[in-house]
Amino acid sequence: MIALALEGVTQSREHRLLPRIGKSRSIFGRPPVLHGDAAVAIPQGYTIFARRLSMSDIQFGLMIRGQFPQNEDMGARFEEMVEQVRLVDRLGFASLTKGMHYASHPLQAFNQIVWHSRMAAESKNLRLNFGIILLALHKPLDIAEQLASLDVMSKGRVIFGAALGYREVELAAFGVERKQIVRRFTENLEAIKRLWTEEKVSMKGTYFELLEANASVKPAQKPHPPIWIGANADPAIERAARLGDCWYVNPHNRIDTIQQQVDVYKRALDAAGKPFPTEFPGRRECFVARTREEAIRLCKPYLAKKYEVYHAWGQDKAMPAGDNDLGLEFDELIKDRFFLGGPDEVAQQIIDYTRTTGINHHVLSCQWPGMPQNMVLDTLNLLAEEVFPRVRQGL
Repeated sequence: MIALALEGVTQSREHRLLPRIGKSRSIFGRPPVLHGDAAVAIPQGYTIFARRLSMSDIQFGLMIRGQFPQNEDMGARFEEMVEQVRLVDRLGFASLTKGMHYASHPLQAFNQIVWHSRMAAESKNLRLNFGIILLALHKPLDIAEQLASLDVMSKGRVIFGAALGYREVELAAFGVERKQIVRRFTENLEAIKRLWTEEKVSMKGTYFELLEANASVKPAQKPHPPIWIGANADPAIERAARLGDCWYVNPHNRIDTIQQQVDVYKRALDAAGKPFPTEFPGRRECFVARTREEAIRLCKPYLAKKYEVYHAWGQDKAMPAGDNDLGLEFDELIKDRFFLGGPDEVAQQIIDYTRTTGINHHVLSCQWPGMPQNMVLDTLNLLAEEVFPRVRQGL
């Protein structure tokens, strides 16, 4: 069964493929998003939708950093993350995100690709967002085969998020000089796209060479999984417009900064002759309690610690001038930067942010190092039961 809900979509547009469950429903109860341009190909066991994402189709995902203090039992924390994944899968979240960092001191963290491969088996509906892969550190054939393999195993649920990276410890460990990262990134991305869409690839990059190479398995999604490009600075946003299916908006900047950067993104899309993406994702820190005072009191020790680590890692050095200090006092740091408060307040924050920026896939981070599991589960339930319905009604 092919379910088509055409709303101003050209016949040449290719749409994301999802496992079939019923006659014409997406697995999230809402039509999935569109990306790419190619002839439609429908693997057995999949259904295809053709409808542009509207505000009423807004999606919500969970970002699990999986970062914990050095003294914590990672086996126990892993079981808690499994519990979170199973919960949000039942609650109707659209996506599951895991970031990539190496040498995470003073924190512990699981490897992104291993983690996502394990969590794919714990969920049936969640799209698996590799958000983001530090692409300049890796070789394209390796990443192409790993993501394509999981895309097939998960029946087309992978999102390929990619960005440059910024930490010297990671660059040095992989033998990458900072001056090389843009070229490595762009060449690797080109090679991965070709490996996913061509039978054999010959390509001589600056730091790799493909000699009639092929990806041992092609992804289930055609022409390939959605490509979200993470970016902080204006030149990186312009690069995301040229090279990706969408810009994946960072979680650290104030709303006024994001507004200005959306304008940069729109101009870059116009210059590239590309339309504004039907799916526009962004990540944000989020915590919900019964009142704003309670929410801030509960999350402050953990959220503040995480941003102290970001500041020590140099994350703010990659952010735009005028909004590049994550070492601010907490009360100043949270202004117009995070979703925090009671259900009504957080819902209104998300509505305002959506209307201001156009972001329609909100990836929410709800746990920071040291935060107890019960606080995370309480927030996830409040989001699904009280916040998300208010947002959809308000939009």
